[in-house]
Amino acid sequence: MKKSKNAFTMIELVFVIVVLGILAAVAVPKFAATRLDAQISKGKADVASIRSAIVTERQSRLIKGDSTWITEANMDSGGLFGGVLTYGISNESGVDGKWSATAGSGTYQFRLKGANNTFVYYDSTEADTTKRGKFLCTSGTYCSQLTD
Repeated sequence: MKKSKNAFTMIELVFVIVVLGILAAVAVPKFAATRLDAQISKGKADVASIRSAIVTERQSRLIKGDSTWITEANMDSGGLFGGVLTYGISNESGVDGKWSATAGSGTYQFRLKGANNTFVYYDSTEADTTKRGKFLCTSGTYCSQLTD
């Protein structure tokens, strides 16, 4: 009488481990790139929302007869950009994919891959009238990707 054994051989187990290792080696770099793409998309959406909110605030002021832009000091009431957004953004310095700033300064950083991308909000006091009311990326590796 022969006994039937239902088990994997050592060669089959080694083969499976090798295949899983190859798949992991290919997949991990793809996930890292996907994370950066997601952070860029988040930053891009934030910039668009902030710019839209600044214009909406300006239109609201114009309807009331006030021709000034929101001031840098009022821009951050209730969190970063809380003066124009319904819900302000939390200030998280040194964290990739997050915003940071000194409240009321008009200068903000969005961090990607360990590098800050600096944005500046120019209010009614800006000497260069073409910059008034604008939220511009002034320096950083990913400025073009965050503002396109």
